[in-house]
Amino acid sequence: MRSFLIYLSKAAWARKIVTGWGVAWRVASRFIAGDTLDDAIRVVRGLNEKGINATLDQLGENTTNLEEAARAKQGILTMIQEIARMGVRSGVSIKLSQIGLTIDHGGCTENLAEILTEAQKFGIFVRIDMEDSPWTEITLKLFRQMRLERGFENTGIVIQSYLYRSEEDIRVLAIEGSKVRLCKGAYKEPPEIAFPDKKDVDECYDKLAELLIDAAQAHGTPTVSPDGKAPPIPAIASHDEVRIENARKYAEKVGLPKGAIEFQMLHGIRRELQERLAAQGYPVR
Repeated sequence: MRSFLIYLSKAAWARKIVTGWGVAWRVASRFIAGDTLDDAIRVVRGLNEKGINATLDQLGENTTNLEEAARAKQGILTMIQEIARMGVRSGVSIKLSQIGLTIDHGGCTENLAEILTEAQKFGIFVRIDMEDSPWTEITLKLFRQMRLERGFENTGIVIQSYLYRSEEDIRVLAIEGSKVRLCKGAYKEPPEIAFPDKKDVDECYDKLAELLIDAAQAHGTPTVSPDGKAPPIPAIASHDEVRIENARKYAEKVGLPKGAIEFQMLHGIRRELQERLAAQGYPVR
């Protein structure tokens, strides 16, 4: 499903077919908060009423010119402003390819800075999503530039456990106190770059989750913000109940407060598990 949503985020023609064809939209709408920002805000409010926070991700084109990147940036700015205006507990997630990463590095950098500046006004957290491996290094560099050099604390990054490099990336990010969403990874990658076997991906995921939990302990166990907009250091993003339970048990073992670890899932998947974790006192997004 994540691979399907990634595809929709890059293919404008596919999104038009899905949103315009009733049967396809009824299937997709289980996993997509809405075709408009108003729809998405209504869904977020409903989740908030169940004790679940959110992060909104604009399914936009893989931009091919600066004008498209500017439109995508404006859409994200509008989303931030509407989250603030409506008072819902949500952050935003963005893909750098939407705002010009593959076209113009300098333009993408300034678009990202503008988004973070606007979000900072309202205390809204911006998660920089990770894309396929050719963009991993530059995505991490831009994240560090924003957080460590420009001082934006309202941002975090995503790390994919199927990449061989991810353990070293996590170790460095842990020292920096960065907020990390840990996922398995959904892009097709060659065996020279990523674990081909699910067993190895899962083992790496569990190890990286423990490193993030240790990082949360080392940095004073920061918890999810009271308004639900900003996550703690470790965000365990998985629908795999074994991975979730392993992370939860390790956090409990080392004495990490429940509010200092967050569990994240795609909208509409494992709803009963989301609600169960929230009922147990864990932040869920």
